[in-house]
Amino acid sequence: MNKLFLTMTFALCTIIASAQFMVVTTIEVPEEGAELEMSSLTDNMGVGYVLNGGKYTVGLIQANKDSLGDATYDLWGRYNWKENMYVSVQMPMEEMMDNLTVGVGYSYAAWKGLCIEPNYSMGLKEDENGERQGSFNLGVSYKF
Repeated sequence: MNKLFLTMTFALCTIIASAQFMVVTTIEVPEEGAELEMSSLTDNMGVGYVLNGGKYTVGLIQANKDSLGDATYDLWGRYNWKENMYVSVQMPMEEMMDNLTVGVGYSYAAWKGLCIEPNYSMGLKEDENGERQGSFNLGVSYKF
């Protein structure tokens, strides 16, 4: 039993030591007349685990906070198809296929692991009028 525990601990430490983590956020532009606050950066913050030499990233991102301060989290993933271009997907834990969001973006390396990421995303499901609402976002990421 001790050998099994030691082997599993060694394997887990090896995976974590060679892992690369990524922190992402989307900057929310305040409404007209309002000032930019720290919550504009932290309300959509998430963390991801980079796989396969940087080709794929999977993780959790904070989606919403209710009036009590309880947060809901979405699953998100990213596929880097070119050096600085990526395709992303974000889905909530409940009703995944109804609220699935896909997007494309560009990652500009500003300084060491810090990247500025303009992106465009849209939901796959149409609204009541038969339209899909997309949005242009500005994000920031940091790879450890």
